[in-house]
Amino acid sequence: MKLGAGALAAGLANARTNAAPTVPNAPASSTSVEQWGLFELTLAGPSAGNPFLDTHLAARFTLGHRSVDVKGFYDGEGRYKVRFQPDELGRWSYETTCNQKELAGKAGAFDCIPAKGGNLGPVGVAHTFHFQYATGKPYFPFGTTCYSYGFVGSPIDEMTLDEMVRVGFNKVRICLLPKSLGKRKPVAMPFESIGAVVEPEKENDWKTPISARFDLTRPNPAYFAHFEERILALQKVGIEADIILFHPYDAHGFSAMGEEADDRYLRYAVARLSAFRNVWWSVANEFDLVKSKSMKDWDRFFRILQEEDPYSRLRSIHHSKVIYDHSKPWCTHASLQEYDFEKTADRFRAWNKPVLYDEIQYEGNIARRWGNLSAEEMTHRFWRAIANGAYATHGETFQQTDDLPVWSDAGKLRGQSAERITFLRKLLEDSGTTGLTGAVDPYYLNAFELDRIYLWYFDYHCVGEYEFPLPEKVSFRATLIDVFAMTKTPIEGTFTGKSKIELPGKPYQAVLFEKA
Repeated sequence: MKLGAGALAAGLANARTNAAPTVPNAPASSTSVEQWGLFELTLAGPSAGNPFLDTHLAARFTLGHRSVDVKGFYDGEGRYKVRFQPDELGRWSYETTCNQKELAGKAGAFDCIPAKGGNLGPVGVAHTFHFQYATGKPYFPFGTTCYSYGFVGSPIDEMTLDEMVRVGFNKVRICLLPKSLGKRKPVAMPFESIGAVVEPEKENDWKTPISARFDLTRPNPAYFAHFEERILALQKVGIEADIILFHPYDAHGFSAMGEEADDRYLRYAVARLSAFRNVWWSVANEFDLVKSKSMKDWDRFFRILQEEDPYSRLRSIHHSKVIYDHSKPWCTHASLQEYDFEKTADRFRAWNKPVLYDEIQYEGNIARRWGNLSAEEMTHRFWRAIANGAYATHGETFQQTDDLPVWSDAGKLRGQSAERITFLRKLLEDSGTTGLTGAVDPYYLNAFELDRIYLWYFDYHCVGEYEFPLPEKVSFRATLIDVFAMTKTPIEGTFTGKSKIELPGKPYQAVLFEKA
């Protein structure tokens, strides 16, 4: 199935806010774009031959003495585009370069105006082990995994987004290349098909080489335009898109395209997607299960992202059994399939970067051992991550009876942990912290922002009273938190130094101390 590129492009234009007009060969000279918004230049050019290979379009954007070089891309039907995210206020000018005469020397300018509404800019690393928006507001990643959100199609993609908004997730891990959806098919294929596409009966079971079924030199603009619509829909509601570039759950063979095709695909993806401020790059999910690639390949992919992405979006890679060396300079943070949170301090020392436990198993009821956690256990794991100064990612895999995918692909939430997880997100945001540090060798799990905020988590311990070792000469107010009931009960009085407090004597309780 192929979607009409024109229809998808129109939907993308309608979704984009404060974008430049797209007038072929007549660049806009008097338009405005929000800071960290999206400027898009569309030009008409040659469509003969293979424009994906034959035409090399770029533009230089200049503000004062500063210049940013951005690669363009072919969008099909004779359309060429350059996308740019301005990060400084003022009047930016631009001029294109190209090996095709009709696309070279196109010049114009636009005004970058202050951001408004929910536009807080892109997320970056802050305070070594944490994150914040470009505005300086702290960002705490409380996300989920919906691998197929970007290509499952309507109405499931809208349903998935509604669910994320309802419970309050602010990040989602999604695959750029399609994976198996069972009886359901992706909205399109990311490359032009050669003849009829024969779907295999199971993942990694294709009968002919991928190069005999897809022209890997010709990306399908309609597929990428649909994916972009879903990225913009996430951006509109404040959700970061952690884009997984490669994965082993491969019903079509895209994990084994070969080095040349891999690199072209990466460069095309960066040219199309990097200007969206809510994009993160995850080079792979379970990279060590992609047997067609070596460690040299993964390192090379990171370097391509560094070279091609002018905005230096956040970059990570996710593993199954073999943990990648996150101390390498191209990793901005660690993405782990682990729940051994007690090792977080060692990982901080080794990598000196934020740690996201991006797969801590799944709430659900399927037979696989990793897919049947209780809601209590999933919630508990999030609190353990935070109490160690790190972050975690939600996942859900319940058996389906209504022909919808499991949540880990897209669809509807069935479990009870999601709201409890985002209750913790709101607790952190309301506290005013910029990020917590796990205590060294704690008696009970706790994390703090020195002399301002302390958070004790008693997990499954049924504590009736506890003497909290608070700092001397600093007064704190205290709140008792029932983690699963999602209640907050102020504790009467103020506290300083060693403070004994009576507790309920039941599991999954926490106490938050905030400077009075």
